[in-house]
Order: sequence, then C-alpha cells, then structure tokens
Amino acid sequence: MDRARRTFVDRMGVVAESDGLSPIEGRLFGYLLLADEPQSLDELAAVLQVSKASVSTDARRLVERGIIRRALRPGDRKDYYELAPDFFADLVRNRVKRWAALQALASEVRGEAADLTPAVKQRLASVTEVSALVIARVNDALAEWDRQSRTRGVRGSMGGRRQPA
Repeated sequence: MDRARRTFVDRMGVVAESDGLSPIEGRLFGYLLLADEPQSLDELAAVLQVSKASVSTDARRLVERGIIRRALRPGDRKDYYELAPDFFADLVRNRVKRWAALQALASEVRGEAADLTPAVKQRLASVTEVSALVIARVNDALAEWDRQSRTRGVRGSMGGRRQPA
C-alpha cells in the first residue's frame, strides 16, 4: 500500500472512533473503501498489520452494522469482505436513528421533569427543534438519493456489481 493510502486508512481508524467504532474497524472500512475487489481475512490482516482474529471480530461488527458484507468466491472457503451496497447512505440512516433517539430523549425529559429551569427547558427545546429540522432535511436527501439510485439503476458503491453475500 502506498503512503497516501496508508495515511488514509490510518486516519479512518481515528475518525471511526468518533462514531463509536474501534480503530481497527475504521481502518478496515478505510481499506475496503479503496479496494477494487473483495479481500480475504488473511489479506486484510496482513495489510492492516493486525491479527486475523482482530480482523475477523471487527469485520463481523461491520457486517452487523451493514457497512461491509461477506463475499463468496466459487470454490474458495475463505471469508472475503467488501463494502455493502449503499453503505454510505446506510451509515447516514444509522446516524439519523441516533439523532432521533436523542431528540426523543430530550423531548421526553422536557415533558416529564417538572423541576427543570427555564434555561434547561430552552436547551432541551433547542435539541428537539434542531434535531427535527436536521432529521427532516437528511431524510429528504436520503429519499432523493434513493430516487436517483433507482433512476440510474445502480445502488451503492459497487458500481452495480452484485456479489452473492
């Protein structure tokens, strides 16, 4: 891997931590983002310079989040991984769910806690209002993305290439 790609992959490990992923999950995601073909656990472990067990564990977590998926190669029993179709839109959808949960929590405490000061009520109202606006706009953008994807007949990052999962 060249220096630019290595730097990108390593930085993805740092960025991923802010989203609640492990550094290895972020690096794995970053590497697969740059990969043209599905990668085996052995290949991923070697290029990321981590154990095969770590890659396997973190790959499983990314599969559960819908970011990557297992890919099959006929006649090969190894596990291969690639980005899931529409992975980025799915990442955004998951973030919207987290924002909606925060919005619901702020709204709930604002409605149920009788002893909140006006300043605290205003802060919670701000969280609720900003969340509602952002969630609505992002959902509109995702709906537009889905419409455009259907029109083009291509979904996601794999250029229309579909692999059995």
